[in-house]
Amino acid sequence: MPDAAQPWSKRARNCLSENLLTLLTLLGVTAGVVLGVILRNSREDEWPPREVMYVTFVGDVFLQMLKSLILPLIVSSIITAIGSLDLTVSGKIGGRAVAYYLATTISAVTLGIILSSTIRPGRNYVADDSLNPRKNETRNILTVDTLMDLVRNMFPPNLVQACIQQYQTVLEHPNEDPSKPNAVLPEIPLTSWKITSRWTDNMNIMGLVVFAVVFGITISKMGNAGKPLLHFFTALGSAMMMITQWVIWISPIGVLFLIAGKILEMESFEQLVGQLGMYFLTVMLGLIIHGFIITPFYFTLATKTLPFKFIANMAEALITAFGTASSNATLPISMRCLEEKNKVNPRVSRFVLPIGATINMDGTALYEAVAAIFISQVREVPLSIGQLLAVSITSTAASIGAAGIPQAGLVTMVMVLDTVGLPSEDVTLIIAVDWLLDRFRTTINVLGDSLGAGIVDHFSRKELENVDQLAVVEAADKQDPHNGKLNPEEVDWHTTAM
Repeated sequence: MPDAAQPWSKRARNCLSENLLTLLTLLGVTAGVVLGVILRNSREDEWPPREVMYVTFVGDVFLQMLKSLILPLIVSSIITAIGSLDLTVSGKIGGRAVAYYLATTISAVTLGIILSSTIRPGRNYVADDSLNPRKNETRNILTVDTLMDLVRNMFPPNLVQACIQQYQTVLEHPNEDPSKPNAVLPEIPLTSWKITSRWTDNMNIMGLVVFAVVFGITISKMGNAGKPLLHFFTALGSAMMMITQWVIWISPIGVLFLIAGKILEMESFEQLVGQLGMYFLTVMLGLIIHGFIITPFYFTLATKTLPFKFIANMAEALITAFGTASSNATLPISMRCLEEKNKVNPRVSRFVLPIGATINMDGTALYEAVAAIFISQVREVPLSIGQLLAVSITSTAASIGAAGIPQAGLVTMVMVLDTVGLPSEDVTLIIAVDWLLDRFRTTINVLGDSLGAGIVDHFSRKELENVDQLAVVEAADKQDPHNGKLNPEEVDWHTTAM
């Protein structure tokens, strides 16, 4: 029976069944906010860290479950996507994705500069440096060091180590004495500080992506000799997606406790709507314009279709991104929504999304541009046209280097502030509201990656169909001589998966 001829009650049940998980996740976010506010107002003094940990425990377990899928999913997805395609086709897909990422990131940074220069959110802000408890937690670093670390991490010396650690340059004062941590040191330019390094506990996604791309190209060039490896990674990717199906049903509960815990940790509602209110609204306005006007406009311009249904089908991934504040942790759910609801070819989604989650950070780029100009306005440091251009370039580069983890943008903000000559300690001026803005900008990052995958899929559809037809012809040449039928084992995975 056609959908239009079905009874209203049956269509309502079908709609509810198809969107049950999305509705439950949205309910989890709402319940988390309500629970957090109730618990916060249930006592006059602040909640102790241990009790906050009890509240967030279930959410932390859920987040760790999602993060455990990232490594095998990213590696298997990229290798499978590239290894199963002709290098010309995969090169075109990658080129289209990178062109989209550059266009949207530049748009986000430009929008951030325009809004912050027009609204001027920092003009009435009075910074109280005596209330700056995290002033000594910032890292002294030069912009060039951050960029060089990004390149170094693209080529990790140890792949096993890349699964758990990243390389990081550290500058140490030449007169620093570890036995006298509170000693007053003479002011010396950072360029004269001693250069050391360390390995930080954070997965080197960039290095793993580069390795997976090279490995996929190698399998593609090996031809039939590389098919066993291709089948292995295909099966691994399918297994990870099946595990994802199980994990995502915990997301409503996990998101509930993550949101509630963050509200308990928040220092004050007054600061959110008070002095930092204009900064918060400026960033939010930029994120809304970029995420729901500019990026969908690119989608409509490219595909000649309205983006509303596409975005609605990504609701589950967007809500999870808001709850976890991690684009990497949301990656498995984003893939599922793209492939099952928006019918994006798996070879596109599993190639484009992992790379996008690593280098395409539109929300982070916009936020860093606004934050840098906001801090310059607070400190009454006027920025020239050249400095604004430097902010745009550095914000773009910093967003590429930002890890897809909660509040990673604060780390790369130091790089942007250094570009315009502002002290890195001023990052602490925006810490009070960063936890909430981080969730919104992560949601915009995931939305931008998803729309990008839809655009790339639209332009690559004919080429992928030609690849499938060629694979069928090649398989037909290997028919079983006994019965004249195709041997299923001789047909590539992607022709049977379509």
